[in-house]
Amino acid sequence: MTGSDETPSFRLAYVPGVMPDKWVRIWNERQAGVPLILTQVPAGSAAGRLLAGEADAGLVRTPVDREVFSAIPLYTEQTVVVVPKDHLVTAVDEVTPEDLADDIVLHPLDDVLAWENLPGRPALERPATTADAVELVAAGIGVLVVPLSLARLHHRKDLTHRPLTDAPESSVALAWPEDAKTDQVEDFIGIVRGRTVNSTRGRQQPPAQGKSTDAGRGGTRRKQVPGKSAGAKRTGKSGRGGPQGDRRGRPGRRS
Repeated sequence: MTGSDETPSFRLAYVPGVMPDKWVRIWNERQAGVPLILTQVPAGSAAGRLLAGEADAGLVRTPVDREVFSAIPLYTEQTVVVVPKDHLVTAVDEVTPEDLADDIVLHPLDDVLAWENLPGRPALERPATTADAVELVAAGIGVLVVPLSLARLHHRKDLTHRPLTDAPESSVALAWPEDAKTDQVEDFIGIVRGRTVNSTRGRQQPPAQGKSTDAGRGGTRRKQVPGKSAGAKRTGKSGRGGPQGDRRGRPGRRS
């Protein structure tokens, strides 16, 4: 939130692997006067940043504590195993946990997958980060299971990945503190939900100034003919209020 004498802005936090580029582009087209400030934060600290007021909303990984946050699920990612290009599993289109039974499966401390039983053999130590684990895979120390977006984020020419079946999945959501929903958050919700700029859903726009009440209701005012009052009725008699020389229904005079 900004003070009343400051330019309003929208602060959006996002976790590694999430690519908000499309939504940012639409925001900049529709909200040119409201800067969008992006901050990448570790997945494990996203909730704390939001509660501390360091961001208005966040693109985070689930689960989300629904007692303190409101959240809109966006999508679920495919889980893949990252391996050296000469690994045996590169010969198949997808991998099962049983295929990794003889491999050391690295489990970084910032892992975003909720494992009940990690496949393969455990490493002697857990790498501190996913980036560190990728370096160990490249060194031939083991393999790594991550959401597809993180495999792409840490892509290396000497590594590849394959889909892993029967594994936990990671979902991404837009979240914000339950008691701190702003107009800018409402506008961004409309964007991620695909609403058009003219959509009637979401935050209501103020009515245009200078419009009459009748026009705002979709009606038009009738023009008043000069010389007539607004409530005058047509009498059908000759004179200014009716047609001249109306002789219909009268017999003609014989000469």
